[in-house]
Amino acid sequence: MFGNLGFSYIGLLFLLMLFIPNIIWSKGKPQGYTSKKENKILVFFERSGEALTCCCSLIFSDFNIHEWTLWSLWLIAALILMLMYEAWWVRYFRSERRLSDFYSSFFGVPIAGAVLPVIAFFMLGIYGRVVCMLIATLILGIGHIGIHIQHKNSIDIGN
Repeated sequence: MFGNLGFSYIGLLFLLMLFIPNIIWSKGKPQGYTSKKENKILVFFERSGEALTCCCSLIFSDFNIHEWTLWSLWLIAALILMLMYEAWWVRYFRSERRLSDFYSSFFGVPIAGAVLPVIAFFMLGIYGRVVCMLIATLILGIGHIGIHIQHKNSIDIGN
């Protein structure tokens, strides 16, 4: 229920897929991007969820590949969502890098840069049957997706 302690190479892979594009993005944020005026409660949820999700991803061996069962489809779904997230970043980096590009949808997923990784990590939690990861991603999702919705709404109003 809470998971088996041990290193997760799958968790590390997911974190690398998450962090590498974000590091690249941080060196060239879209014009007009600011984190000022973000809701303090949402920021608290986002930061707490980030820390908890990162820790859970690495310390529970339940996320590693085991024998193939139908339950393995959760891992495949999580991996597909992370690959979609990577593809969204490729599209973003090839764009004009405007705020509207950053908060864009991808294959019908709204605010894909925020939604895809949160759902992927949630599905990873389901695959591993790790309740701590499910709780961590819910906390992360409230903050991260909430902040992105606020940002998107502010540029939609500004246009």
